[in-house]
Amino acid sequence: MSQLLDALSKVIDPELRRSITELGMVEKAELNNGRADVKVLLTIAGCPMRETLTNDIHKALSDIKEIKEIALEYGVMNEAQREKVRDIVRGGKAKEIPFARPDSLTRVIGVSSGKGGVGKSSLTTNLAIAVAKQGYNVGILDADVYGHSIPRQLGLIGQRPTAIDDMFIPLENYGVKCVSMEMFKPDRAEAVAYRGPILHKVLSQLLTDAFWGDLDFLFLDLPPGTGDLAISLGQLIPASELIVVTTPQVAAAEVAERSGRIAHQLKQQIVGVIENMSAFPCPKCGEKIELFGNGGGEATAARLSQLVGANVPVLGHIPFSPSLRNGGDEGAPVVISAESDPAAKAINEIAVNLTQRKRSLVGVPLKLNT
Repeated sequence: MSQLLDALSKVIDPELRRSITELGMVEKAELNNGRADVKVLLTIAGCPMRETLTNDIHKALSDIKEIKEIALEYGVMNEAQREKVRDIVRGGKAKEIPFARPDSLTRVIGVSSGKGGVGKSSLTTNLAIAVAKQGYNVGILDADVYGHSIPRQLGLIGQRPTAIDDMFIPLENYGVKCVSMEMFKPDRAEAVAYRGPILHKVLSQLLTDAFWGDLDFLFLDLPPGTGDLAISLGQLIPASELIVVTTPQVAAAEVAERSGRIAHQLKQQIVGVIENMSAFPCPKCGEKIELFGNGGGEATAARLSQLVGANVPVLGHIPFSPSLRNGGDEGAPVVISAESDPAAKAINEIAVNLTQRKRSLVGVPLKLNT
C-alpha cells in the first residue's frame, strides 16, 4: 500500500493544487495479484475535473511494474472530510482576505476608468493574461458587479466554480484564475441591483470565500466611475494599486482623472495611465488615423501627477484594434489569438514593464531567524 500511496502522492488536485494524499482524498489503495484497487473521494459529486484526475492517477500508477490492472472508484466526501480539506488549503487560518494581510506579497491592482466604453475590461483581461504568460500566478476579480464581462472575454461563459461548502475554487483559463458575480447568478440575463452596503459585502465575500492560492498579481476590473466599489477596494485592501484607463479624447480624460482622485484620497498608489483606442495605421496606405483624437492619456497623467505630487506615467498607448474587440467577444483575447496585432504587442510591453517594478517591502514583517 505504501508504494501505491507514494505514487498517488505525486497526483495534484487540479483545482486545489495540493496532493490528493495530503488532502485525504485517497480512501483505499491496495495491490492484489497485479490489480490496483483505488478509491478516491471527491469534494463534490459533480467534480468538473474528474477526467483530468483520472488521467493523472493512471499515469502515476503506470510507473509501478507490479500493476497490470487499475480499478479506480470514486466516492464523495462527507461534511467532516470537506471541513478538513478547507482547513488544509487555508493553512488552518480563519476566513480572511489574504491580500489584506501585512505580509502578503500579492500585488493587487485595480483597473478603473472615469466612464464606461473605454475598453477597461478588455485591457484588464489581456493585461492579466500577458502577465501570466511571463510565468506569474495571476487572478482577476470581476468587481464590475453590474456590468460583468470578464467570463465572456476569458471564454468561461456558463461555467460555475466548484464550491466546498462556504469556500469556492475560481475558474481558470489562459493561465488566469477568475471570479465574477456572473458565475453565481441563476440566469446570466438576470440584473444585479445592489445598494452601497451590500456591494461592499459582496466584494469582501468574493475576496474571502474564494481559494485563490498563491497569487503574484490580482487584477480587479472595477466599475466605471467613482462609486462604492472603488472606495471599498481601498478600504478592504489598503495596499492595493490603481491603473486608470482612458481614451485619446480630452472629454474622456477629464472624467478619468476623477477615478484617480478617489484612489489618491484613499492613499492608494496610482501605477499609471493606459490610453486605449489610440491612433492606428491605415490598413491601405499606412497613414496614422486618430479616430478619437489624441493627447487624452498624457492629459490624464499630467493632472494626476500634479494631484499626487509625483510622476504618474503613461504606461502605454493601445492602438484601436478590431482584433482586440473580436477577441473579447469570442473568448479568445488578442494577446493569445493575434499576438502580432499592434494592440497585443502594446499590451505585452505594458505587462513586461509592470512586472519589472517589484512591490515595496516597507511595512512587511520579515520572518527572519535570529
